[in-house]
Amino acid sequence: MEIIKGAGVWAHPGEVGNDWVEQLRTSDLSLGTYCIPVGGRDTQSPHTEDEVYVVMAGRAKIMTPDRTSEVGPGAVIFVPAGEEHRFIDVTEDLALLVVFGPAFGSRTPKS
Repeated sequence: MEIIKGAGVWAHPGEVGNDWVEQLRTSDLSLGTYCIPVGGRDTQSPHTEDEVYVVMAGRAKIMTPDRTSEVGPGAVIFVPAGEEHRFIDVTEDLALLVVFGPAFGSRTPKS
């Protein structure tokens, strides 16, 4: 067992704009926190792994090619591997607990 301190807790990203911190990694999954400030832009690309977001704090919309939905604290979002998605219209600082299965980047082709 491991207690993961700080997972899903808002941390101001500073000058960079957004903040991703990986807090746990095994071969089968990884977990981290992704923070986007009010008015921030989510510039992520589709991932090669399935992904689950849990909105811990804040409000925004999540957009995929098929739909756009408002999300807030307690929302749980599943995004399958390869699906375009991004958070837009961030109206309150957004803190997301993010789980990847398998671990983030583990399916990315090696160069």
